Amino acid sequence: MFCSVVSGSSGNASIIKNKNTIILIDCGLSGKKLISMLKNIGIDANNINAMLITHEHADHITGAGVISRRFNIPIYATAGTHKNMNIGPIQDENIRIINNCTAFEIGDIIVNPFPVSHDAKDPVGYSFLCGQKKYSVATDTGVMTEVIFSAIKGSDAIILEANHDVEMLMHGEYPYQLKRRILGKYGHMSNDITAETAVHLLESNTKHIMLSHLSDKNNAPNIAYKTVEAALTKNGAKIGSDIGLCVAGRYEVTEFI
Repeated sequence: MFCSVVSGSSGNASIIKNKNTIILIDCGLSGKKLISMLKNIGIDANNINAMLITHEHADHITGAGVISRRFNIPIYATAGTHKNMNIGPIQDENIRIINNCTAFEIGDIIVNPFPVSHDAKDPVGYSFLCGQKKYSVATDTGVMTEVIFSAIKGSDAIILEANHDVEMLMHGEYPYQLKRRILGKYGHMSNDITAETAVHLLESNTKHIMLSHLSDKNNAPNIAYKTVEAALTKNGAKIGSDIGLCVAGRYEVTEFI
């Protein structure tokens, strides 16, 4: 099972479950809210085996410390992320340092972290192997590099960033420096970059793409969806049969894949 719990500039969290292993990816909402949302989809926070953090920005770590302390959950992140996270004290045994290109196992899930291009300290995305199935989370990167694509290609399903529509961003209310940051190498992927990536994922036999981390000011679910849909159909794909496409909810859990 694989789903987005919340997604967007206001907070991000995802869940992957395989047999007896449950992993939480990021925790950018309050601990109380996370517990409630997980309960609604039949997951008891007591049963979470591990938490993986992509990077230290607030929309990915808001409830991480609370959840780790309350349920004694280890937090896996790069050294740079651990050092720069503001989540309060964590028990030493729950601080797990990972390398951005070294695979490891949590229960029956193989985790493959990979470096992304974002203005954080050693940020990563993750791919997961659950038996013969592969799932990935690739968000918060300004560009789609060969390293990132190599890590995510062949994913059965992926949570993929589609942060902004370039025209909306350029004509929007953000100050120039913030626009420049978002559009830059260490910012966020636009709908157009995501659409191009989606076509390559289609060619690598990906079966489901969940568009995520949409800006509430510079994007809209229908715009992101239509941009990616157009690119996929232009390349001969039938949405729903050849490949599934959806947009992760900002405040609600997306159906398990």
